[in-house]
Amino acid sequence: MSKLLSILIAAVFAVSTGSVFAASHMKAAGEKKDEMKKEVKKDEKAAKKEAKKDAKAEKKEMKKEEKK
Repeated sequence: MSKLLSILIAAVFAVSTGSVFAASHMKAAGEKKDEMKKEVKKDEKAAKKEAKKDAKAEKKEMKKEEKK
């Protein structure tokens, strides 16, 4: 009877420990995804900024040509 109780307690401990580890790994994976999303947003923002800058330079060049 005591062996059965010991096995039951060990099983409960193993399951609870396993679920804690799984939860911490899932949290870490979620943070990694968030970091990747932030990097993508930064890249998109930089690309938009560069496109805007190019358009502005092109417009400026057109004005110079018109003045000549």
